Amino acid sequence: MSEDGSSGTAPAKQARLSRRQTTDKLFDALLPVVATLLALGVGAVLLLFLGVNPLVAYGAMLKGAFGTVSGITQTLAKATPLLLVALGICIAFRAGVINIGGEGQIILGAIAAAALALAFPTMPGLLLIVAALSASLLAGGVWGGIAGVLKARFGVNEILSTVMLNAIALQVMNYLLRGPMLDPEQIAAGTNIPQSATLPLQVWLPRLVPRTLLHSGLLLAIGLAVLVYIFLWRTTIGYRIRAVGLNPSAARYAGIPVQRYIALALILSGAFAGLAGGVEVTGVHHRMIEGLSGGYGFSGIVAALFGKLHPLGAIPASIIFGGLLVGADKMQRTVQVPSSLVVVINGLIVLFVVASDYFVRQRARRRGTEVTETAISGPPQPSLEPGIVPEDKR
Repeated sequence: MSEDGSSGTAPAKQARLSRRQTTDKLFDALLPVVATLLALGVGAVLLLFLGVNPLVAYGAMLKGAFGTVSGITQTLAKATPLLLVALGICIAFRAGVINIGGEGQIILGAIAAAALALAFPTMPGLLLIVAALSASLLAGGVWGGIAGVLKARFGVNEILSTVMLNAIALQVMNYLLRGPMLDPEQIAAGTNIPQSATLPLQVWLPRLVPRTLLHSGLLLAIGLAVLVYIFLWRTTIGYRIRAVGLNPSAARYAGIPVQRYIALALILSGAFAGLAGGVEVTGVHHRMIEGLSGGYGFSGIVAALFGKLHPLGAIPASIIFGGLLVGADKMQRTVQVPSSLVVVINGLIVLFVVASDYFVRQRARRRGTEVTETAISGPPQPSLEPGIVPEDKR
């Protein structure tokens, strides 16, 4: 027995605690993968009910996403907007807020990029690309900032406000593509297909692989992922955003203006989603069309959760989910399953991954409680006042 009342096994306990923490971290990191496999398992049961061999179906999905050059380039092209949205989600979640408005922010960003490119068709290529993408960044930031200001100033729930803003953005797009931005060639032909005119060639993002959809926006997204990591973990503003998300009361006590950083986080999150729209319109479609957002605003949330809300983890997560989107289409064509089943399988993956994140958070809370209880129930500390002996030592 040592003088402080401990049993002399503290190093052994510390070693066991360290091993347990390592195991817990590994388990938490692998849990999204396990969740995805479980979702695919449920999907396999549904495929069996339809008389389809799950191995054949999932083999087609895997081959469609990663089995050919065309599949790989399509997967990476899909991963680009997913990654940009996921980066914004990482910032928002680190500040303790949720941005469900990615769809609307993508739409507004794409509209802004297309409108600027069409307004200045003679501007030099590089300058026009920078201007168009900057416009999309600004438009998305403004749209996200509306929810941020409502949250910070008036306490409006950001989930409700961002969902409402999605609906407004959709109606704005419908109005513009059937009115001011409608392609003049469609008007002349009398078809009136809701789409804008083709963007000037010089604003098209360069292709990384000729005759494929893979464009240089992927390199931009990966570079921004590194910058977001540096921003969140190596700058004062990033530290304050994370402090606000971890404990708003403690951050406020430390002098951090909590409302300001909540609004900033939603502005930045919206800006990245808006940039995703700008990249899509300049890199893939080359005109503003209906359905351009493609569900990336919601899938990007899952990619961010799959990547453990870490900007660098979002890179492989976005590629995986890009592959799921491409592979699901290939599976549908190969085994002739209904398109609704593909939607169900993707939805199951989303549900299981989100549930796994909730489970990880609950485990983290329990571990925190255990650590607190261990600290409280540890060996008694000597009295701060000389001459006073604790009751259990008398």
